Amino acid sequence: MRRVDWQAVPLHFLTGTELTAPQLQRLLQRAAELKADPLGSDALRGASVALIFEKPSTRTRLSFEVGIHELGGQAVILRPGEMQLSRGESMRDTALVLSRHLAAVGLRTGSDRALEELAEHAEIPVFNMLSASHHPCQALADLLTIREACGPGGPGGPGGPGGPGGLDAPAGPGGPGGLAGLKVAYVGDGTNVARSLALLGSLAGMHVAVASPAGYALEADLRPPAGATGTIELLEDPREAVRGAVAVSTDVWVSMSDEDGGGGEAAARRQALAPYRLDDALLDAAAPGAFALHCLPAHPGQEITAELLYGPRQRIWDQAENRRHAQKALLELLIAGHDAAGSGPGGQSGHDAAGSGPGGQSGHDAPGGRR
Repeated sequence: MRRVDWQAVPLHFLTGTELTAPQLQRLLQRAAELKADPLGSDALRGASVALIFEKPSTRTRLSFEVGIHELGGQAVILRPGEMQLSRGESMRDTALVLSRHLAAVGLRTGSDRALEELAEHAEIPVFNMLSASHHPCQALADLLTIREACGPGGPGGPGGPGGPGGLDAPAGPGGPGGLAGLKVAYVGDGTNVARSLALLGSLAGMHVAVASPAGYALEADLRPPAGATGTIELLEDPREAVRGAVAVSTDVWVSMSDEDGGGGEAAARRQALAPYRLDDALLDAAAPGAFALHCLPAHPGQEITAELLYGPRQRIWDQAENRRHAQKALLELLIAGHDAAGSGPGGQSGHDAAGSGPGGQSGHDAPGGRR
């Protein structure tokens, strides 16, 4: 298994705030390295990772399944109807069984509680592939995409034309973060995508502005996570939110959970969110050279115009590809990172200090933990 230089490895990745700011910076650096050399790591050689899909998926399944294969591992796709969960088996028992066979497990679900319960009882890393409140893997891809355009090695950023450093510059404390001080905006419904961008963007040192109409905004008490140097600003005016932003992101107005069949709720949402459509005029109000982002799937003519979605002022398709590279870096961190994580208090390291299982075995060193 390839050793990766991580520090203080988190056990789970549920909201993204489990990461420290330096870890997030290093993760994005590592994602860029893996994008440049997709087959350059075999960190998951011999390991199996389960991906549980309670909700439909295109990008998440593709990016994780292909990424795990590129890292030398095997993806095990599981759906509720194929598991005893559908017949009443507890999440606790499921987590304990999964822990004996897998190196990690991801869950895509509409329930925050299901994710939390899986993490509570699992003896292996659990990562969030989407839940009701958070979509941190999407935020990692968003930040990687902005970093490519504006950060180290990107046009106008450190390491770009006329700039110092680049992707080979040191990424530890004091090294170039690439994103610190930049502004990113989100316009539209205050979804899990918006919340994760706000949390991880501010942790990366960015100023995140989120514009939503009344009744569709994120919680007023949302604050940057511990150790963040960036800010989160919640607004109603989309033009104010995008002012000075290098990237403007959006999400669908009517998600899978909002479809009501009769059209009442969906129609009300479309009416309330119409002033927040991402179009050329709104992007013109952002920083020069600003580009559009969208987590996809998109509805051209609703939350974003077709001209932006398929035109030259977007990095949406790069963003979709970057899910794979960012998630590969995440899996290296969660599964392989503890091999070189360095010692914490008392000399214990990474997951090896995560508490002992039966027989005194600990973390991934327990049977079935890593393989």
